[in-house]
Amino acid sequence: MKANSKFSISLFLLLLISILSCKTANVSNSEATQVSTLESAYSKFKESDITHRRFKHADLQPLIQKHADAFVVTKLGESVEGRSISSLDWGEGKTKVMLWSQMHGNESTATMSLFDLFNFLEANGDEYDELRALLKSNLDLKFIPMINPDGAEQFKRRNAIDIDLNRDAISQISPEAIILKGARDDFEPEFGFNLHDQQIYYNASGTPKQATISVLAPAYNYATDVNKVRTRAMQTIVGMNEVLQQVVPGHVGKYNDAFEPRAFGDNITKWGTSTILIESGGYPNDPDKQYIRQLNFMIILNALEQIASRSYEQYTTEEYFAIPDNDLQLVDLLLNEVQVPVNGNYYPVDLGIRRRDITAGDTYYMSASVDDLGDLQVYFGLEDFDASGLKYVEGEVYETAFESVASLDDAKVMELLKQGYLAVKVNNGAKGDLHQLPILVLKSTESFSSGWKTGESTNFFLEKDGVRKYAVVNGYLIDLENPKDQEFKQRVY
Repeated sequence: MKANSKFSISLFLLLLISILSCKTANVSNSEATQVSTLESAYSKFKESDITHRRFKHADLQPLIQKHADAFVVTKLGESVEGRSISSLDWGEGKTKVMLWSQMHGNESTATMSLFDLFNFLEANGDEYDELRALLKSNLDLKFIPMINPDGAEQFKRRNAIDIDLNRDAISQISPEAIILKGARDDFEPEFGFNLHDQQIYYNASGTPKQATISVLAPAYNYATDVNKVRTRAMQTIVGMNEVLQQVVPGHVGKYNDAFEPRAFGDNITKWGTSTILIESGGYPNDPDKQYIRQLNFMIILNALEQIASRSYEQYTTEEYFAIPDNDLQLVDLLLNEVQVPVNGNYYPVDLGIRRRDITAGDTYYMSASVDDLGDLQVYFGLEDFDASGLKYVEGEVYETAFESVASLDDAKVMELLKQGYLAVKVNNGAKGDLHQLPILVLKSTESFSSGWKTGESTNFFLEKDGVRKYAVVNGYLIDLENPKDQEFKQRVY
């Protein structure tokens, strides 16, 4: 009897192992959703009430409540200035995944994509039901879409105490940091997604291509050791990169994994969560990052599918380390070999110009300056121009004031530029008003800043044989003979 019992138990265990092995094999070998399907899902479920990246906390509250029936919405606490910080939970599975966004108030690209994802997860009765069922039965998802609502209010990086929340994981000075740490400790996720934006000047190392998406499996110690926790994140990133290489080939970079002892990503990895950093950079002709929003939706959905099916296990850490490193060698405009005047002599220098966007209410304007000069052969220009033989020449202010900005049009402005004027005066209007003319507009001043040295404002002409060939206005290059369509975002001075 005892022998038969032992035999029965052994047979039962063998059958159980066999069943579990089959289940694991079926899950791990599931085919990833096609890129075209991810693209069509984004088109169908994009949140139409978010149309730009400078939204505020109040804009998100009705959207959060819209999902209160399908998600468990929980108020986690309040920011320094009393704005609510909420989480949305979805799924019935055992694998816990936490995603948090906008730790920095002006880094909102992934926040947009999370609301697109909420629409996707909530829907049913379509061609995506099988994928939703996989996610729902295997994952327990917690989303925190806006960690720094006070920073978002002013579209700035830091919170109301002027603290960088990503350097407050240990000291826990800020209530927002306490909330995020508490959410992680209470939930204890196996995977975490740390969602950010980065400068548009990052490039994939050795190439002129913007690092549209940068990724990282953060280190948990100074030795940057790779344990099982980091390995899972690295493997998942490789799968995400496969998607990106099909739609934006060469536009992916990998962040340096030097350990930062104060950062949330590094510490959450240290605390046992496989953390994936996604940084949204720049992409040509996408200043408001709406295409990068789509990319976030696609790779986050892909990553969740990988985690639900454990298909990330097919990838290796070697494939992760093969992703090109991030570099910071891009400028908006690279002028090669400009002849600049010094004490009556001219010297050929490369000028690297960057245009920074400055928040103005719910919109922005650009402010350009020389970022570096000299031999810039290691830099890449989003616009690269050979200025050999062209001399730097200062411009002037047109003497007669116009009634207002509305009194000008592009044709009149081009006429003035050809005559050597880089700025005009107006009688009406207010300082700080925005316009889209390719010329400087002065209301409260009689002069404008210009120069070719580092930090100086880039407003000048490029001349050959006494003829002005090009104008550089607020860092924008204008061909005076063959002007192209450009979008200017400038303010009245």
